[in-house]
Order: sequence, then C-alpha cells, then structure tokens
Amino acid sequence: MSGPVANNVFRSSGVIASAAGGLSWQSVVTASTVTVEAGNGYPINTTSNTCTITLPSSAEAGDQIIFLDYARNWGTNKIIIDSNGLNYQSEDDTYTVEYDTDGQTVSIVYSGATVGWIPESDVDVTDAPVAPPTQKAIFGYGSPTTAVTNLVNSSGVIATDTTGVGTSRHSLAAAGYGGDKAIFGYGTTGSVTAISNLVSSSGVVAADVTGVGTARRLLAAAAYGTDKAIFGYGFNSAPAAVSMTNLVSNSGVIASDVSGVGTARWQLTAASYGIDKAIFGYGDSGSPSSLTNLVSSSGVVASDVSGVGTARYGVAAAGYGVDLAIFGYGFNGSSNVSMTNLVSNSGVVASDVSGVGTARYGLAAARYGGDKAIFAYGDSGSVVSMSNLVNSSGVVASDVTGVGTARVYTKAAGYSLSA
Repeated sequence: MSGPVANNVFRSSGVIASAAGGLSWQSVVTASTVTVEAGNGYPINTTSNTCTITLPSSAEAGDQIIFLDYARNWGTNKIIIDSNGLNYQSEDDTYTVEYDTDGQTVSIVYSGATVGWIPESDVDVTDAPVAPPTQKAIFGYGSPTTAVTNLVNSSGVIATDTTGVGTSRHSLAAAGYGGDKAIFGYGTTGSVTAISNLVSSSGVVAADVTGVGTARRLLAAAAYGTDKAIFGYGFNSAPAAVSMTNLVSNSGVIASDVSGVGTARWQLTAASYGIDKAIFGYGDSGSPSSLTNLVSSSGVVASDVSGVGTARYGVAAAGYGVDLAIFGYGFNGSSNVSMTNLVSNSGVVASDVSGVGTARYGLAAARYGGDKAIFAYGDSGSVVSMSNLVNSSGVVASDVTGVGTARVYTKAAGYSLSA
C-alpha cells in the first residue's frame, strides 16, 4: 500500500479527489473517533472536539497515511493517535501520541515492527489565509431611546443620522460577523429584549429578528473565529448580572444560551484580537471591575483573568492594527475617565495609558479603515456625539466634533471589506 503523496486536489464542487500515486483522500472527519486505513489521506476537522485516530492493527513496510488539520483547529482540539498494538517511533502503544498545532499536516510511514510508524513529515502551514480587513463601521441605537444609525467610512468620518430600523432601544451589543456584516442584539426598550438586527455588507440595517436566548441589557459582543460572533454577560429581568453567552454563526443566526464562565457582570465590553479570538473585559459586578475573559477561536470563554488597569464600567473596546485591541474610557465609581489599555495579540492587557479626549462612559467603539479604530458618543455629564480616532499603533487622537444624535449606551461594529 505504499506510494508517494501527490498534490491534494479539491474540486470546485468541494469533493476531495483521489491523489495520484495510490493515496486516496477520504471525506472530512468530524467525529471524536475514527479508524483509518493505510494508503489514505484524512482531513480531520476538530472544530467541535478532539479526535482519537486508531491506526491499522497490522501494516506492511512502506504503508503510508496522512492527516491534515482541515479547519486549523488542532491547537484548540488536538488529535490523538492510537497505534493499535504497533510501535510508533520505536515506542509501544502505551505511549501518548498527540498533535496540537494549528494548520499541521502529519504524514506517517510504517517502517517495520521494530520502529513501527514514523512521521516522515510533520509540518504546520503558517501562511494561512487571512481575511481582508474591515473597512467601515456603524454606530446604532442608544439613549435617549432611538434606532438611528451612523455609518463610518474607511477614513473614520461619521455620517449624519440614518433613520432607524427595528425596535428603538439602548444598552444593547453589536459585533461583526460573516466577514463583512454586523449584528445588533439584545438591549432594553424599558424592558429587556433579545431581538436582533442584521447589518448588510453595505451598512443597511434589517428588520427585527425574534430574539434567541435570555433577554438582557448592558452586555457585550465581539467577532471571533474570523467570521462568527459572540454575545456575552449582561443584566437580565430578574434583575441580576449573568455570564451566559450566545454564539452567532457566520450567517448571523444566534444560538441558545451557553452556561456562563467567569464573574457575572454588566456594563462590560468586548473586542476581537489575535485575528480569530475575542476578549471580554471590565464591567460592573457590584463594583467596578477590571477582570477579563478570553474567547478561543472556537468561541469557548475562559475563566477570569485578574484585571489590569483601572477598574471601571461603561467602557468601549475595538480591534486595531492587524491583531490587537484597545479598551478605553468608562466610569471608575467616582468619575468619568479617558485612559486606555492596549491588548496584545495573545490577549494580554497592558497597564493604563493616559487618556486623550473628553472623559466619558457608555460610549462605543469599532474597527475601521483596515487597521484603525474609533470611539464615539457617550455621557460626559451630558450625552455627546464627539469621536476619537485610534491609529494603527493604538494612539488615541483628540476629540472630533460630533456628527449625529448625541446619545449614550449606543453600540458599534465593523462591517464591509470594501473601502
């Protein structure tokens, strides 16, 4: 069953073709276990779970099997190889064999009983496709209770009000999804709601979609996994702080509640970082907080990370640069502030950076122009419509005179891959 590995050919139909030289590519494996045969190639998709791979119980010298990380998720959910009674690199099958690098491809060849299976190629593809950067942004809804929106062009200029679509509300959340679209969700009209409104790649807000999950307000949302989004935390009708989350598919469908992880709180914020991950941070858990919770590329929320920087709520956050994020502004329990905290591409929050612009809370922020961000609106003692641009190095600029209806507890998200 031996044979060289030829190019893997993916037909336009999505069907994996057989490769030349005797290696046959099989259907994508999504199960948690699979038994494989020599002479085959297996794309292993571990988006939802780890996968234990059982090798043949007998093999001939020269037999070959290939495994590839179909969805670039082995770093989150690894593969485990059970050599099924045969040796693997001279060790018997009581040894653990795992591969846990995103984008990895493993080609193994059987050498005979003494050494057994040998990985003759064990590489990861670092040059993975990178999504085009988000170019535009949209601010929407807010208090005084409204449904107006304001589009932001790729130069960071906020446009005048667009007549609102959907239920007027405030204290909602918003995030990008699907690569070039956005979603507003949840909030309060005087009573909490779970309705959502999708935003097209041209910035057009759609009518209300019936809510899914626990109705709540003062929650946060961010993009993750390159084309999906997550809503999390908030304050429900009990009333009580919550920590549950709701994932959003790349077609904008909100899933049911996922049990919360970390400290329940509200008036927090969230942003994407590291290209495919997200971070929730700050908020009010009965007092101002600076806790953060990282979100993996598969939408799993991690436990609390001790806070860095000034504890506060009513904060805003956005991605900037290629894979970084920034938290900014808020209320520290006694006064409004304007300091910011930068987030590295590994999700580490840095100490306070002296604030620029008018101190305020209840504002919103979004990525724009590919690698920049914008903070806008909020309450500085009265509601305002000013904005502050953030350059690709995370430096916040001075106030820009506001455009559109002054409001607080509005939200914003990036959309559109076209400038």
